[in-house]
Order: sequence, then structure tokens, then C-alpha cells
Amino acid sequence: MLVCFGFSWPFAIAKTVRAKNPAGKSYLFAAFVIIGYIAGSTARFMRDGADAVFCLYIFDMLMVIADTALCLHYRRKNALSGKP
Repeated sequence: MLVCFGFSWPFAIAKTVRAKNPAGKSYLFAAFVIIGYIAGSTARFMRDGADAVFCLYIFDMLMVIADTALCLHYRRKNALSGKP
């Protein structure tokens, strides 16, 4: 699940960069995904230390954070320029 879900985030990031318009993105969904990654990575680290699965959690979480940050950036930029 971590590999497949994590594989989709680079495509979401690329789409955000190409479109430069975060319309339709749910910040609430992204927040819940980030919270889930924090909980999963914490549980994994407490049980097994910093193993490969823990690293996948962190990598996937960083991609979600990057996509969310890009969306917030483009939302602010579009608001300042008057774009919808």
C-alpha cells in the first residue's frame, strides 16, 4: 500500500505544477493523510526502529506535504493575481 500510494504522489505533484491551479484539491484530505502518515511512521518507528518501511512512510509524507505546499503557494499566487 505504501509503495502504490506513494507512487501516485509524484504524478499529483507534477499535475499541480503543470496546472498551477489547485482548484479541486482538498486540504482536509491532505491533512488527514499527513496525520495518518505521522501515526503510521511513529508506530513503525516505536516497533522496529528506522527500517525501510519507516523510510517509505517518511518519503510518502514528504511528498504529500510538498503537494500541499505547492497548492497553497499557487492558491495564494492566483489570489494575488486575480485568477480564479
